[in-house]
Amino acid sequence: MQKLSNKQKLWLIIIIAAVAVILQYACGYPLLAQILVTVVGAVVALSMFIEMVKSIRTGDYGVDLLAILAVVATLAVSEYWAAMVILVMLTGGDALEDYAAKKANTELKTLLDNTPQTAHVVKDGTTIDVGVKEVPIGANVIVKPGEIIPLDGKVITGQSDLDESSLTGESRPVSKIPGDEVMSGSVNGANSITIRVTKLAKDGQYQQLVKLVKTAESSPAHFVRLADHYAVPFTIAAIVIALAAWWWSGNPVRIAEVLVVASPCPLILAAPIAMISGMSRASRNGIVVKTGTVLEKLANAKTGAFDKTGTITNGQLEVGQVIVAPHAKFTSEEVLKLAASAESESSHILARSLINYAKKQSIKLSPVKELQELTGKGITASVDDHQLKIGKLTFVDPAGKQELLPYTAVYIAIDGQYAGAVTFIDHVRSEAQRTMNELRKMGVTNLMMLTGDQTSFAKEVAKQVGISDVKTNLLPQGKIAALKAIPLDQHPVFMVGDGVNDAPSFVTADVGIAMGAHGATAASESASVVIIRDDLSRIAKIVKISQDTIKIAKQAVLIGIAICTILMLIACTGILPAFVGAMFQEVIDTVSILWALKARKIKLD
Repeated sequence: MQKLSNKQKLWLIIIIAAVAVILQYACGYPLLAQILVTVVGAVVALSMFIEMVKSIRTGDYGVDLLAILAVVATLAVSEYWAAMVILVMLTGGDALEDYAAKKANTELKTLLDNTPQTAHVVKDGTTIDVGVKEVPIGANVIVKPGEIIPLDGKVITGQSDLDESSLTGESRPVSKIPGDEVMSGSVNGANSITIRVTKLAKDGQYQQLVKLVKTAESSPAHFVRLADHYAVPFTIAAIVIALAAWWWSGNPVRIAEVLVVASPCPLILAAPIAMISGMSRASRNGIVVKTGTVLEKLANAKTGAFDKTGTITNGQLEVGQVIVAPHAKFTSEEVLKLAASAESESSHILARSLINYAKKQSIKLSPVKELQELTGKGITASVDDHQLKIGKLTFVDPAGKQELLPYTAVYIAIDGQYAGAVTFIDHVRSEAQRTMNELRKMGVTNLMMLTGDQTSFAKEVAKQVGISDVKTNLLPQGKIAALKAIPLDQHPVFMVGDGVNDAPSFVTADVGIAMGAHGATAASESASVVIIRDDLSRIAKIVKISQDTIKIAKQAVLIGIAICTILMLIACTGILPAFVGAMFQEVIDTVSILWALKARKIKLD
């Protein structure tokens, strides 16, 4: 039975029940029917007992004990039809839980599929394709434009801008020149580069990312399900009442009669149905929740961790402002025109943003002459009879008279004189600050930002949205360490991000939430919650949905327990036969289910 899925167990129990009915009422073999039900019930009870022992060893105390006692007691006093009803309810509840969690434990297929498989190795003056696992340390590898860096190494020839967003989460391109280190998994820009391999494929940054995810998945955080909170006291109360009824009446059948109405079907059914209802409600609001347990964790969440780029911000660099030096003889519009014209033939992401901004300002670009690109520094060009230098501050102002701006920027010199700079910003989402305020009101008091970005940029964004706990310059390993360092009294913790680099953090946190509209599929696959609509306010909404769902689930469970307790006291008198008591369970289940379904209908404020 252990190897069967819960759905298969349910169908097997139903089929066996049907066969037993036929044997007893159609064929006239009640003894065979009793033997069949008794054997099946004993096997199921033994299976549940083994699983219960395993759970107790890990510190989990669930509803299994009472279910086992109810099955064993009814079989012991030959109330086998009552036992069969209990078995149908138990397997039905397990099947419902499986249905609610059908998308759990998905693998990061996209991440694995994107792993580089070959490398262009330079050997004896020729280039050959070699499997990345076979490339030794010290080999020279050519990386063509647009290709993924296959192994960690150092640039020995060429210059290019690398997209490291899959590793760091930051959208700004990183310029690499000879001597600079590159990480596997980065995407090469417009130019070919040659790197010297410094690590084997299995030790590279990209493979480490995959290993981090697998390690985190193999050691999930411990969590107690809602129904299990009530299981121990309810079980003790039921056993005490059953033994008292036996002692008072002197009839052992009283134990079975009491335990039948005390079977934990309301605990098993009410919570999963409420979870499914809450998950349905979430989906109507553009939120995919993969497991019911996630709702329990979010309802009690105390800490929310957020990536910056693409999560709190839009993830798209745009021109912030054109800054003109005080002594310059040009207006901001003239500086913008000259700079955009000079950059018009560049494929650099900042150049594209600059050109798009100039076009939006209806600025007509001028022809470019004598364009020259200097590796790792910037460009020189002639535009409208002016000589321009555009790029890094050390290139534009070698004398060091100007201060470095605390923003992403390109600096501009015109005719040998520093003329100003164009800054680039990643706009904070308009709903970000409101979302943080709503989360605090709902009990998520510890808000933090975990980002691979520089400190000055990150703190400015955090200040705008009201986050004071900021950790910067983090690779995936750093984010995992930061999440693991959160004190236990600040759990459950949810992590919100949008990139592949956030995947290990998702499975390290109690709940991973992916902004899936623009995020990588791999990030969405590893997350427990995926926000389909590109709207950060959905984070507050899923927490609200979770709190509502758990409130209703608790009510449904407690209503079921209350009715069970009343029926147990009635059963003590002997006026409620075991089979009738088992049928009363259907009434209790119906009441609990109808109440649990309320979680689907409540509308957001």
